[in-house]
Amino acid sequence: MNLLFAIDDTFVEQLKTTLYSIWLHTSASRLDAFVLQEKELAQTEELNQFCHGLGIVYHPVIIGTGSIFKQAPVSDRYPESIYYRLLAQNYLPKDLDKVLYLDADILCINDLQPLYELPLEDHLYAAASHSKLTEVTTVINKVRLKNYESEGYFNSGVLLMNLTQLRQEVKEKEIAAFIQKNQLNLFLPDQDILNGLYGDRILGIPDQLYNYDVRKNRTYETISLGHWDLDWVINHTVLLHFCGKDKPWKKGYKSRYGSLYKYVAQQQSKYSRSLLDN
Repeated sequence: MNLLFAIDDTFVEQLKTTLYSIWLHTSASRLDAFVLQEKELAQTEELNQFCHGLGIVYHPVIIGTGSIFKQAPVSDRYPESIYYRLLAQNYLPKDLDKVLYLDADILCINDLQPLYELPLEDHLYAAASHSKLTEVTTVINKVRLKNYESEGYFNSGVLLMNLTQLRQEVKEKEIAAFIQKNQLNLFLPDQDILNGLYGDRILGIPDQLYNYDVRKNRTYETISLGHWDLDWVINHTVLLHFCGKDKPWKKGYKSRYGSLYKYVAQQQSKYSRSLLDN
């Protein structure tokens, strides 16, 4: 299973927690983690040791300082690294035909293999839309980004990527032109670019399974008439996504699934310390 992440030095611990949660639940015989980064992470040796201990093959992918995303909107919440996934096919080894991109604020609680094996056919991506949770927002986003053919507004935090098709169809110049034209209109920058350019080429997957927005647990229960409750999520949901500004590693975080994240993060930290001690 080929996994893809894009982080800077501020997100190494969160990446380790995501990887640890995947390792706990995977049925894959091998895990390869490709990590897009502008320059080599300060904790490269520690991250490599951590992955090696879990049997995960760590592949740092250095983007360098000449990327087209230097002109894209950035902030503390949206650093340059969030854009790298949009051109991942150019940075990854040419012999890879598929990769699963995940944000590093995600917790895996069931097996990822069924998602990874999903046939993409000629779709560029498979991704989840939170449309049922935000129908009005979806309509607004279609108008704002002028992509009326898209079935929804897709979240870019989980992307099964058809690298073969992406290499053929996605052009760096097209993305650069979209950024320049819409600079003042990119509210969720990388996500807006993804939906604006390629929303109609995305295969929809169920968010309650593969991109569960932990902020919306009451909405999930309501729209499912109580079916998608806590027990259902623990038994069926694969990826819990801690979307938004509030994060479970920050002080004062309150969410139904915050304790679960903190527990896995604690176990990951204990494991990391044991590696350093040895």
